[in-house]
Formats: sequence, C-alpha cells, structure tokens
Amino acid sequence: MKFTLSWLKEHLDTAASLEAITETLTRIGLEVEAVEDRAAALRPYVIASVVSAEQHPNADRLRVCMVDTGSGEPVQVVCGAPNARAGMKSVFAPPGTYVPGKDLTLVVANVRGVESRGMLCSAAELGISDDHDGIIDLPADAPVGQSYPAYAGLDDPLIEINLTPNRPDCTSVAGIARDLVAAGIGSSRTPKVEPVPGSFPCPIQVRLDLEEDDRKLCPAFALRLVRGVRNGPSPEWLQRRLVSIGLRPINALVDITNFVTFDRGRPLHVFDATKVAGNLTVRRARSGEEIVALDGRTYALDEEIVVIADENGPESIAGVMGGEHSGCDEDTTDVLIESALWDPLNIARTGRRLGINTDARYRFERGVDPAFTVPGLELATKLVLDLCGGEPSQILLAGEIPERERAIDFPWSEVKRLTGLDLPRAEAKVILSELGFTVAGGAANERVKVLPPSWRPDIEGRADLVEEVVRIAGLDRVTSQPLPRIQPGVAKPILTPLQKRTRLARRELAARGLVEAVTWSFISHDEAKLFGGGARALQLANPIAADLSDMRPSLLPGLLKATQRNADRGYGDVALFEVGQCFANDEPEGQSIHAAAIRRGTAQVAGAGRHWDGSAGTVDAFDAKADAMALLGALGVSTGGLQVVPGGPDWLHPGRSGTLQFGPRNVVGSFGELHPRILKALDVKGPLVAFEIALDALPLPKYRPTKMKPKLALSDLQPVRRDFAFVVGREVAAGEVLRAAENAERGLIAGVNLFDVYEGQGIPADKKSLGLEVTLQPTERTLTDAELEAVSAKIVAAVAKKTGAVLRS
Repeated sequence: MKFTLSWLKEHLDTAASLEAITETLTRIGLEVEAVEDRAAALRPYVIASVVSAEQHPNADRLRVCMVDTGSGEPVQVVCGAPNARAGMKSVFAPPGTYVPGKDLTLVVANVRGVESRGMLCSAAELGISDDHDGIIDLPADAPVGQSYPAYAGLDDPLIEINLTPNRPDCTSVAGIARDLVAAGIGSSRTPKVEPVPGSFPCPIQVRLDLEEDDRKLCPAFALRLVRGVRNGPSPEWLQRRLVSIGLRPINALVDITNFVTFDRGRPLHVFDATKVAGNLTVRRARSGEEIVALDGRTYALDEEIVVIADENGPESIAGVMGGEHSGCDEDTTDVLIESALWDPLNIARTGRRLGINTDARYRFERGVDPAFTVPGLELATKLVLDLCGGEPSQILLAGEIPERERAIDFPWSEVKRLTGLDLPRAEAKVILSELGFTVAGGAANERVKVLPPSWRPDIEGRADLVEEVVRIAGLDRVTSQPLPRIQPGVAKPILTPLQKRTRLARRELAARGLVEAVTWSFISHDEAKLFGGGARALQLANPIAADLSDMRPSLLPGLLKATQRNADRGYGDVALFEVGQCFANDEPEGQSIHAAAIRRGTAQVAGAGRHWDGSAGTVDAFDAKADAMALLGALGVSTGGLQVVPGGPDWLHPGRSGTLQFGPRNVVGSFGELHPRILKALDVKGPLVAFEIALDALPLPKYRPTKMKPKLALSDLQPVRRDFAFVVGREVAAGEVLRAAENAERGLIAGVNLFDVYEGQGIPADKKSLGLEVTLQPTERTLTDAELEAVSAKIVAAVAKKTGAVLRS
C-alpha cells in the first residue's frame, strides 16, 4: 500500500515529523517497507515554455525547439516528441541531469548536425508513470522556472507499507490514519460522507440471479445513474494524487473510482450507460462466454466466475476488472456508478484463474467494509457532480447489506493474562474506541461487551481484542520477566546423546573439507533395492513423483546422484556428506540416524585438483576409512574394540571395502569404493569412495561423574623409534599385527605405524612381510640399551603369540 505524506494529512491532523509517523506505523503493525524522497532525484527538472518549434533540417521526425527555462536566454533543444509545439509548457532537464527512465546522464549533444543543450521530458523518462507517447504537457498557467517536483507534488515523501492479509481496513489512506489517531499521533480529519439526493428513479434495474446457496457471492449491489456528465481529464489535484502513487490518470470518471479505492478502500466501477443493453444481472458466467476486459485482453469465462451482464452478455468480471465495451471515454454523457459486495474467496479464485491482479481484487479478496457500500457510492457521486457535472438518480440497492452482530464478551484481565502488560482499563477502552470498537460498559466493570466495527472482519474473539490493545499501547511496554526455574540446582542436559552426536558429526565432517548435502528421504524402488531396501512396507501410498516412491534404506543413493549432478556441471572433484534418517522397516525402531560421506575424483582430505608435481592422486578406500575413523574419534567412541573386517555390503567393491563392527552382532558401518555395478545402474561415473555409519548403533560412552578432561601429560624426553619387519601368513590382517604390537607395552608405546607391505622374492608364497614403526615415549628417564632390547623382545613375543608372525631375517 502506497500513499504520500500530504495525502495522509488529508485524513490526519498532526504536527508529527515524517520519522515519527513511519516509526509509529511500524510499531503498530503496519510495517514501513520504504520511504521514497523523489524530490532529490528530480530536483534539476524545471518547468519550461517552448518558444518555438521548427522542423529539423536533417530529420523528418525531429524538431528544433527554443526553450525558455526562466533562467536567461532560451536554450536550444532537439526533440522527437510528436506533441512538441510552440507555446506549450513542459518539463526541461539541463545537461548533467540523470534521467531515470532512460538510465543515462544528459550531455550537450550533436543530433543530426544540430546542437541540443538539454531535454524536454515525458512522464516515463522521469519514472513517474508509463506514459511515453509525448513530452509532459502542462497547463498554460504553469510557472516557468519553478521546480517541477514542487509544482507536481513529487516532493511529497512516498510511504510504502507492507500489509498483512488480515488488515483490509488499512488498504485505504483513511484506515491508516485511523490507526495513527489511536496511537496518539494526531486527530482525525476524515470528512463525513453526506448523502446526495437523487432527482429521479434509476432507470436501469439490477437482478441478483443467484441460487440460495450462492447469495454470499453478491450480498448487495448498489447502482446509480448520473446523466449529463462531461468526461475529460481530471483536475490537477486528482492527477497529482494518482501519479504520486504510480497510477496513470485516464479520465475524470475512471480517476474518481481509483481515488475512492485508495482513499477509502472502496473499489467502484463505472459503466457508460449508453453502452449497456437493458437491465443488469449479477450471475455466474456460462461456459464458453468471453469478455474483452479493460486491459484489452480477451478472457474465457466459466461457471466459477461471477459476472455483471446485460442483455448482450458479460460487461464486467465481478470485483476484478470491467469490460472494454462499456468503459467510459471522452464521449460518455451518462454513467452508471456501481458499488457492490463480493465474496472474498470467489474473487481470489477468479483472479488466480484468470491471472488478473488489480487494486479492486486486492481489496475485495481481503474483505471490504460492507457498511461503506452505499456511502462509497455517495462519495463517488459527489465527486462526479463536482468534476463532471450531471444529474444523479436515486440509489438502487439490490440485496441487503449484511450486518455482523458479533459482540464479544471481554474481561479486561485478558490483556495481562495473554501479554503480561498491566494496562489501565481506561486506556484500553480509549484505544478500542479510537479504533472504532463499541465498548458497552465502563472501566470499572470487570468485563465488557465489545462490538467490532464493520471494517474489521478479522476480529473474532478475545485474543484479537487483546492484540489490538497491545499493538497500539506498544509491545515495548511489556516488561521482561525471567522464567522460574522448574527445579533448583544445575539444569539437566536437554539434548539426548544421539542429538549431540548428530550435531558433532556434521561439524566434524565439515571440518574435514566435506560439503553438507540435504537429499530426499524418498528414492526410486529400483534404487532402494540396490541398497538393501525395497520392502513393500516402505513404499509410499501416494508418492510425489514416480522416482520418489520408497523410503531410503541408505544415504548413499541421494549423495551419489548429487555428486554426479555436480560432475555434470564441471565440479568433478567433489566431497559431500549428509546426516539424516534411514529406514529399515515401517516400525519406529526401524528408523535410524546415519552419517555418510562421498569423495570423487581427487577430492582427498589434503586437497583436490591437478598440480604441477602430480601429487594429487585419485581417492581410494583408505580416504573413506580415514573419514570414518575421524568421525568415530570426534564422537568419543573408543576404537579399542573396533574391528575392521574386509569386505562390505553388496553396493561396495568386495576387494576394496571394509566393515566396521564391535563384534559380529554390532555392525556400525562400512567404507570403501562403490561397486561398478552400482555406478552403472545409477549412471554415475567414478572413481567414488564412501562410508556410512549408523549413529544409533554406536556404543554410548561410559558414564563419568565428571566431564573434566584428564591432565595433559607431555614428556620432556626424546621419543625413540624402532622398525620391525614381521613375516606373517597372508590371511592375517595387518590390523591384528598392529594391535598386538600396541598392547605389548602400553606404558611406553606411543604409536605403531605400518609403513611397508611386501610379497615376492625371498618370502614364501603363503606369507607376506609387514614393516612396522614403533614409537617409544619414556616419561621418567631416558631408556637404556638394555631396556630398549627388553621392550623390543616383548613386542616380538606379543606379535608372535597373537598372530604367529616371526621377525624377518
């Protein structure tokens, strides 16, 4: 909703500043979106007189004009407007002026061999309307040399507010002023509408041809004929009002209806009475009917749309837009003014169905004031008589104006109960009264009866009344109160261990350079079967798409497709992760939280992409394992009992994957390279590695009475590293050898690393050689040679006992 400050002050008597008004509007719920000071941008534009307009010597469509700008000698301007002529008044822009409609800054130019020192402007070039048919043609009494923004009222600040759908009363300037009066900004000066007596009965009748169930589509229809009018351009003050909010003046009759729409929130329509055949009928449109609307477009109608029709067919789309055939023009002498009530829901459906957005639709679909139906017609009649002359008929009213007697029993204590604001009853009563509510009972009464005004269809109960009181009184008056503690002492943790792990998992995976993805919880049936799902119980009864038919058993299908979409757009080296729900069955316990990640191409932890030294290789199963182990460590899961078993589920490569488990009955996840069969089925290209861990299956950390971290112990002594080469059976996993070495002497061994695997000459065919680097960290004193030999012997003995390995000679 847009309006100017001067227009607002036609309804509001106030000395408040623009800043105070806009701050108050936002405070009471009418949020100010923008305040536009157009005077600054248009300040260089002045009123000028065209002294002469001669044909350009080198161009048929150009004229060379001498322009009096009121500041000295006339200025030569080359103009291409068809209406440029000697003696007219227009708007002049000197060189150096920015023209918003053309997005350029004027300079002294040579136009076909003739110098031009400025520009005569159209309304479109100034950005104040869409009219670009010619330069602005001002009245003969326009003062030459005066600032055009000041003359045209464009120096008036333009205020735009964002209305919520429940405030139809503020789709008018008068309604906005009413709220400001209640907020104490000023007093109301909205003039009362006086009835205009009619001289004769309205000769055109109206029939509401609606079934009993359809009466709500048009409860009331008021009509009046004014004959003998003189239609033409509207007066300057009215054109200024409309131009200031971005509307294009058309003619006096149409401009009057637009003015009443914005000034009082009452949409009207005018018919040229001489173009109406017979009487008017309000009915549902018939299938196959069409209408050429005022926008020049032809609209196909159906039975869901309500129309105003004469004997020849539809003349107007009810509440949305009039028809071109019966529109008013400069030849109109007799005019029918219509003021009707329409069903908001039907108007909204009609507008959406036809794709029409108008100011009338905007108001009708929110609900206009039913009590202002006839007064709105009276106001329009008075304006027509004042501006166009004529003789009015009596008002014809078909149907009845609905009366909503919905008195609300309102205890004053509701204000404090619902908001905490302890407001004096007398102040609350004044607020409601200023907003137009009728309060039966005084401030001394515990409860009163409140009757909402006809322009507030959104008020239905006590809470609505409380909202009105508090928004005007000010939410800043509601004092903050601390919530009482439910129990004394330190509050118990709110998040469950699984919730904490979910958050930690996201943070850890993001810290490893993976980008979070959020994919659908639904996948296709074929994809679900590839990843161990596809059960009938997990098929959706009403899927939103054919390829989203099953609940996902794994996060990997969605991540795989997301990875390929990135690759198709040139981002092949991509690393994605997701933490979300997976579904094993349709029971509550079948739902679990998984964490999964995928790396593609060269998207390793160390970085992705090609490099001149060739160091960036493609990802492999160990990158996925590193991600999985890092996640387990970040979640505080002890990996002492974790077993890494070769091989994984069917969707992973059997020789390049592993399963993570705490014993054979507690499998927590898997990692490895994706199986080529899966990649082919999903039309995904590798290399791709991934891991997936079920966070629900991870063992919970042991309870500790305190969460304090252990004391940091750093040794000042130099660590000692010793290498061992063990020959062990090929079937023995390297992890078993590592664990055996670690457990040989826990007090001294700080780490064991596998640095070599060898099979071939010098090693039996059923054996392999594993090279281990063992780091010994003394804490009390430097180790002697004898002590080092003793630790080495323990390591060799422990590995031999656990795995059967022997030192390689």
